[in-house]
Amino acid sequence: MRLTFSAPSWLWQVRTDAQWWFLTVPPDASDELAELPLPPRGFGSIKVTITVGATTWTTSVFPSDEQRGYILPLKRSVRQAEGIGPGDVVEVTLEPVGL
Repeated sequence: MRLTFSAPSWLWQVRTDAQWWFLTVPPDASDELAELPLPPRGFGSIKVTITVGATTWTTSVFPSDEQRGYILPLKRSVRQAEGIGPGDVVEVTLEPVGL
């Protein structure tokens, strides 16, 4: 399974001591992820491979009631390498690992 979507970057406001940036996986793609037959992981996370521009890495997406879907953390190194700033719309390719 490969999902492609665009989403704006946003800063998690809960922790002000560090800047945690995320993308929200759109509702349709979040629904597809929620239906995957994967083994349970911490916090309901799903291990994924992400590609943004020329950068590919492995991380996890996490369910978020507040965002009504899964959220994807954006590492500082990725934001810097791809020139992603606050509110920028980011093109993402997401592939669950282990399917």
